[in-house]
Formats: sequence, structure tokens, C-alpha cells
Amino acid sequence: MITKTKKSKIIKTVQVHDTDTGSPEVQVAILSRRIDELAAHLKKNAKDNHSRRGLLQMVADRKKHMKYLEKKNPKRYSALVKTLGLKK
Repeated sequence: MITKTKKSKIIKTVQVHDTDTGSPEVQVAILSRRIDELAAHLKKNAKDNHSRRGLLQMVADRKKHMKYLEKKNPKRYSALVKTLGLKK
């Protein structure tokens, strides 16, 4: 689970402007952090199928946001990929 302080730090690293909380960059960054934490949980708890389903939903959601951003603004997309260390 992401605490408020962790979430605010994530937002500050990728936000487009000062009051930005809903841009695709912010949403992808938050989803990426949640995915990482849930993946670590699933390594310890391999039979937790309910959490696995949630993980797959988050990965699909992140993929949709990334596809949208790539289509609308390729420069912001490539900057986000570089910042978060994601692969295409």
C-alpha cells in the first residue's frame, strides 16, 4: 500500500505543473509503484489469486494510459519511459 507521503513524492517527480494530480504521467507513475509493490507481495504469496487478478488489471490500466500518452504526445511519452525506467 502506498502512503500519502510516498504518493506525493511520486507525483512530484513526474507532474507536469504544480497542481497536477491526474495527468497520464502521474497515473502511470502511481500505477507502476503499486504494481511493483504487488509483484513483491505475490513473490511471497504465490497462491494469492485475488491479488494476482488486481495486478493484471493494474498492468492493463497502465498499458492503456501509456498507449494514450504515446498517441497524444510522443515527447512526453518518451520522457516518462526514461524517468520511470519502463520498457516499450
